[in-house]
Amino acid sequence: MSDRHLLIDGHLDLAFNALNGRDLTLPLEALRAADPVADETATVTLPELRAAGLRVCFGTLFALPHGAGSPGGYSDHAGARAQALAQLDAYHRWQDAGLVRLLTTRAEVGAHLQAQDGPLGVVLLMEGADPIRDAGDLPFWVERGVRVIGPAWGRTRYAGGTDAPGPLTPQGRELVQAMRDLNVTLDASHLDDASFWEAAEIGPQLIATHANSRALVPGNRHLTDDMARAVAQAGGMIGLVFLNRFIRPLPEGSLDPVPLSELAAHARHYAALVGWEHVALGTDLDGGFGAEKTPAGVDRYADVPAFLQELPAEARDGVAWGNWARWLTHRL
Repeated sequence: MSDRHLLIDGHLDLAFNALNGRDLTLPLEALRAADPVADETATVTLPELRAAGLRVCFGTLFALPHGAGSPGGYSDHAGARAQALAQLDAYHRWQDAGLVRLLTTRAEVGAHLQAQDGPLGVVLLMEGADPIRDAGDLPFWVERGVRVIGPAWGRTRYAGGTDAPGPLTPQGRELVQAMRDLNVTLDASHLDDASFWEAAEIGPQLIATHANSRALVPGNRHLTDDMARAVAQAGGMIGLVFLNRFIRPLPEGSLDPVPLSELAAHARHYAALVGWEHVALGTDLDGGFGAEKTPAGVDRYADVPAFLQELPAEARDGVAWGNWARWLTHRL
């Protein structure tokens, strides 16, 4: 596999999709022919990722909270924990079948990338920290391979999040301090501003696995320029999200097509702030949306490399894989 086609993705909800009934071991066409998820045309399966040249991704443990659109979601810590453990089991079953390789150290990532063959490498990322009982429970998850944690999604017991403003809770401050002490990286992608700045002051390793620019799309789901600078100053990366309404201000549910050039505008904005060396992929494809809401020309994961043609030639390898590779092999 040539470097020209190598990809590293900062954010994929693989096990969440599997627990929703999608058989990700199938070719994409076969999954689409019998997809149990309605109204979201799938773009991701394990064979599809391999065909696209994806070598490593951050694979999530994402517990979905109870809400109007998720009546089966969790309403307490035990429910969140059960979801995350079931997803962890899915990754281990895929690993046992030789379909993925869980990566937990810098050296493992480096060796995996050097091999340039074999299954997809997965670094475990917990998106929303409610599965964690408290700071004392963090070692349990670290021992099971979790290397990155986003304290929030919406509001959690730990932090204010997307469309749910607020600071870190007392439990949240304890958790972020424990993450710093155990070298668990904080994913700032869903943190509300108040929680972000409190967490940054505590000083854990900081990345934003999937976050576009608030300068181009309003709302606390996206990074302000100062937040992007803080991530970069901490040595972190920012992954670009392939969801149309995170690229252009659109109402939820909009099916308006958005060209890849507009996603490239987010990349260029970040590069002007912090340099191309901090810009990467965090596609979040099949993360609660399907091909109906991805940029024009991205009908499936194998189309992701088309985005790179919208970037300056000298930046393409870094955004595609090199920037995440550098971070993973020096800071994980």
